Amino acid sequence: MTVIKHTNQRVAVLVDVQNLYHSAKHMFSARVNYQTLLEEVVAGRMLVRSLAYVVKAGDLAEEQAFFDALTKAGFEVKSKDLQVFAGGMKKADWDVGLAVDAIRLSSLVDAIILVTGDGDFIPLVEFLKMQKGVQVEVAAFGRSASAKLKEAADDFLDLGQSQFLIKINKRPRSRR
Repeated sequence: MTVIKHTNQRVAVLVDVQNLYHSAKHMFSARVNYQTLLEEVVAGRMLVRSLAYVVKAGDLAEEQAFFDALTKAGFEVKSKDLQVFAGGMKKADWDVGLAVDAIRLSSLVDAIILVTGDGDFIPLVEFLKMQKGVQVEVAAFGRSASAKLKEAADDFLDLGQSQFLIKINKRPRSRR
């Protein structure tokens, strides 16, 4: 796919952090380099907003350090608490919030970059393109991203390249 990316283009970047975190961890034993990610997807264009959607799961000190790193990398962090239901089921997603923000931002930008491989966003991509006239780009791990989401987008960037990944150093277990 070839799309026009010019310096006067206004862009918004919306990152589904949970989706990226789990894909990077399980497929590559790595973490995402969010600063490089933001630089690459913006590609020299005018950044209007960059939002990272996170879920607070409990480890406050480690989570806060991660959230601070996202802010330092240039993201506005939107967080919500992990919901735990009586039967033990857990729910933690930002799908509706991310979609609403994308629709709200669509009148302020020329392109919206969704950083997720979740196929649930296909109707959003189609709506933004057809009803709002916005160019929609998707960045995700190609091996785990929805094929239909990749097809629906105007452009797709595979994050499975090394510059987007930071290898996790596995600490050897101490012997007793």
